[in-house]
Amino acid sequence: MLLRRAQMPSLQELAAFEAAGRHGSFTRAAEELSLTQSAVSKQIRELESTLGATLFERVKGRVVLTKAGNAFLASARKILADYASSAHSIMASAGSERTLKIGVLPTFATRWLIPRLPGYFARHPMVTFQLVTESQPFDLAERSADIAIHFGLPNWAHAEMTHLWDEDVIAVAHASYIVEHDLREPADLMRAALLQQATRPNLWRDWFAAAGAEHPSPQRGPLFDQFSMVAAAAAAGIGVGLVPSFLVERELAEGALTALEMVAPLRGNGSYFAVTPIGGQRDPDVASFIDWLAAESRSSARADQPDPENNPPEAPGEDLSG
Repeated sequence: MLLRRAQMPSLQELAAFEAAGRHGSFTRAAEELSLTQSAVSKQIRELESTLGATLFERVKGRVVLTKAGNAFLASARKILADYASSAHSIMASAGSERTLKIGVLPTFATRWLIPRLPGYFARHPMVTFQLVTESQPFDLAERSADIAIHFGLPNWAHAEMTHLWDEDVIAVAHASYIVEHDLREPADLMRAALLQQATRPNLWRDWFAAAGAEHPSPQRGPLFDQFSMVAAAAAAGIGVGLVPSFLVERELAEGALTALEMVAPLRGNGSYFAVTPIGGQRDPDVASFIDWLAAESRSSARADQPDPENNPPEAPGEDLSG
């Protein structure tokens, strides 16, 4: 059973407590909050009275959190952060009812989605966005999200999923790294550093298996927790990375990365989906955004297909540094 509102601490008390706990000083908390030291002390006394627990004790002229105070500090910070985030989201949308909250994978957002958003906003100038990064499936209702863009299998509970595209993974490196290590065939990668992605520990193993080759330690190499870091490391000449092709379109076009086309792209073990709460696509803004996503994904997929007339296969031994 929830506490009655009269039994709950006020936001002012929580703010005073959090600042004092962070600084270890009522005086510095008062300076930060533009209050007097006595006002901070009073708010913390009221908070302690409400909670029925001592949150601070004085030790050698300074205030120190008690065990109860230390345990409550994390909760107070989360409450204040959620409050500030919610208030900011309303301010950012200027009270607009046409706001989409979208949970999105970090690298997908920065590498693919955000560069394309100007085209969406040109068509839908009255819609505002809240993009929040999410690396794992979450409760859409609990997070009040309108849409999530998810990689994996179509098994999100209590949700509707729209397939966007399958994932093709390619091996990439800086052109000079390819030449320096004479990388022509899968077996040549024995002498290369294999850049690892933390959430896909078996990616290189699967790549070698698809290539009909073996590597004694395909999980060994510099480890990064996002594909954007793998791409940056490959562009810096640290090694060879495996990345979804659509996430490195810019680097490939600009020559910062070169694809090792010794084998066909590896089909990923999942697909990208637009996920909504059940019935969510009845909202016309949600439906139109998913339609736009699908159209952009088809355009991206067509751009990834080589033109045999303009991109003839490289001859064996051709210099890859150009």
